[in-house]
Amino acid sequence: MGSNSLELYLLRHGIAEDRAPSGRDADRALTDAGKHKLEKVLKRAHKAGVHPTLIVSSPYKRAMETAEIAARELEYNSEIVRSDRLTPNSSPPDLWSEIRAHRDEPSILLAGHEPLFSATVAYLLGSTRAMVEFRKGALVRIDFSTIGAEPRGVLQWMLTPKLS
Repeated sequence: MGSNSLELYLLRHGIAEDRAPSGRDADRALTDAGKHKLEKVLKRAHKAGVHPTLIVSSPYKRAMETAEIAARELEYNSEIVRSDRLTPNSSPPDLWSEIRAHRDEPSILLAGHEPLFSATVAYLLGSTRAMVEFRKGALVRIDFSTIGAEPRGVLQWMLTPKLS
């Protein structure tokens, strides 16, 4: 891909506990099953050549744990950047601003949540309605030839725990 092109990966967090001991949604941790399914997806992604140059995560515990598993399985050795633009109630335009702030990166992986991610996939592909069922632990790749004010992405693939 040419200069200023981007491979973007959206990774929804894995299965999390129903309730955190603190009672706060942001503190919910991944379950063992959630971690295992993520590892399967990410091992498959690694074999397919997924090598992010930057990982950005929601600061929520389950997303950060997801980002850490991604970093390990995809051999990413840099810092995981936390961004409030990846919390569940963020908006696709805000998330696009976050992506544009890192436009020099050739490959970005985002770890986050629903309902943000299915809305963001539609937005990045130029649609006004959500058309993707974004399951827990699923990974989507969208490519961009340019990073402009309006996203013009092309969906390459979606990998779910069932397929890996």
